Amino acid sequence: MTDTPDLGALFGGGDPDALSGLLAQAQQMQEQLMRAQQEIAATELTGQAGNGLVTVTGLGSGGVTGVTIDPKVVDPSDVDTLQDLIVGALAELDDKRDALATQKMGPLSDGLGGGLPGLG
Repeated sequence: MTDTPDLGALFGGGDPDALSGLLAQAQQMQEQLMRAQQEIAATELTGQAGNGLVTVTGLGSGGVTGVTIDPKVVDPSDVDTLQDLIVGALAELDDKRDALATQKMGPLSDGLGGGLPGLG
């Protein structure tokens, strides 16, 4: 006899169909999670300020896809330049947010990974 545990017993009382069912449920949950993530990523969101004088648009997955500023709040002859500058500043903010997350989460994933490939 060996000391290897019976995985079927651990996951379903020795019933091989129970283990198969558990794996099928896990796969279904993973598919649902992936669908939800795709829906979030494809959703366009809009934030407004100044009663609609400034509008920022982006996707649920992050980032900014556009900025609109009502000419009443800036020099009407140079609205395009201001819009481009705001989009650039927000893009830099996203880059810094990603770098901070990597800096803060990196040590955590190293500790959890224990040297496993892809985990730190």
